[in-house]
Amino acid sequence: MMFFSDQNRLAAARRLFVHIGELIDARFSVRLWDGTMIPLGKDVAADFFIAVNEPGVIGSLLRRPTYENLLHHYANDHLEIHGDLIDFVALAREKRPKDKLKKLNRLLLFRLALPLLLTFGRKAAVHHEYRNDEVGRRESRRDNKEFIQFHYDISNDFYGLFLGEERLYSCGYFRHPDNSLDQAQQDKLEMICRKLRLQEGEKLLDIGCGWGGLICYAAKNYGVKAHGITLSQKQLEYAQEKIKRLGLTDRVTVELRDYATVQGTYDKISSIGMFEHIGIANMPKYFRKINSLLRDRGILLNHGISRQAKPNRRAVRKISPERRLLLKYIFPGSELDSVGHTTDMLELCGFEVHDVEAWREHYALTARHWYRGLMARKEKALDFVGLEKFKMWSLYLAGVSIGFADGSMHICQVVATKHASKGPSGLPLTREDLYR
Repeated sequence: MMFFSDQNRLAAARRLFVHIGELIDARFSVRLWDGTMIPLGKDVAADFFIAVNEPGVIGSLLRRPTYENLLHHYANDHLEIHGDLIDFVALAREKRPKDKLKKLNRLLLFRLALPLLLTFGRKAAVHHEYRNDEVGRRESRRDNKEFIQFHYDISNDFYGLFLGEERLYSCGYFRHPDNSLDQAQQDKLEMICRKLRLQEGEKLLDIGCGWGGLICYAAKNYGVKAHGITLSQKQLEYAQEKIKRLGLTDRVTVELRDYATVQGTYDKISSIGMFEHIGIANMPKYFRKINSLLRDRGILLNHGISRQAKPNRRAVRKISPERRLLLKYIFPGSELDSVGHTTDMLELCGFEVHDVEAWREHYALTARHWYRGLMARKEKALDFVGLEKFKMWSLYLAGVSIGFADGSMHICQVVATKHASKGPSGLPLTREDLYR
């Protein structure tokens, strides 16, 4: 049928995107599967364009216009975004094309796209997908180890491409915005140790210790005895090797263990970038457990991503389509709390809250370094994890940077002490010691 010939499909796609371009006047282009470049505005940037690599993509997105369908096509390279993703979003926002698209004539759109609407291409199948309950709000159905290993155990070599020398998967501390990622991460480790007021000979527990960066730094620079726990087998193996390599086996230990089963008493406890995996309903259990492990006046530093407060329980429990994708393909079982609710829970569980510091813009800078570090090592990343995971992680890291820069995502460090008896907290009266 001539109506569904490739020539007709190309003509329909050209008419469609020319019409959209006239409406939105954006600063990027669309490249069709035959190489035709269609500018979506009068002043496009040559290096920024969306490549539609086969005609079935447009029909698929018209029939099922969901974020998930779009992600599947992106992960399979049916769609490509050329140009730095973070810069692309900034460029695309310049003329507010999203607002202008609301004026699109849907009847005209249907007529222009009809040959494409009924075109079916290759199926956009995705293999890296959490196939159980990705939300995990019911404790009886949560498998914390499975959640963690889905995200972290894809490849130590892959994470090593972009996390920096210390392999720290949480935001750095940028004393200057032009500092390197490695400098920011060293400064973050130092600031955490100062906030914990670590003293030689103290016992430190790091819940969710990752690849062992903090426990090794604290033992080496502050003389503490540090113990880390993780649910990631690959992180455990890397941390064990690092401890041996640095000659810290007499002061640093690490094990594969859930926080709920830890025993003993510690002077200081850190939880860095692990809090997001707990789930809001499980926070009382989490903080009560930490309280039971701390000596009286022991210090907890809780470092976690947060979100803005919601007006009611229904709003708290609502999961947006974008967040559903994050749970299903990147971070199953994760849930973000507001910092106000977090501090409430700490106080209800026997802590005195002393300090809350927002690091939102630090995370935007960190994730930008991560994204660009990964893109600079694309070929190695493809060797380690394949195209699908590479594209998902690059999109995820760019999105994290944009989210923190915009203010739709937040992160706070909360310092609290166990308050089991009346009297002074034991902390200095000022913060001067943090910035000496």
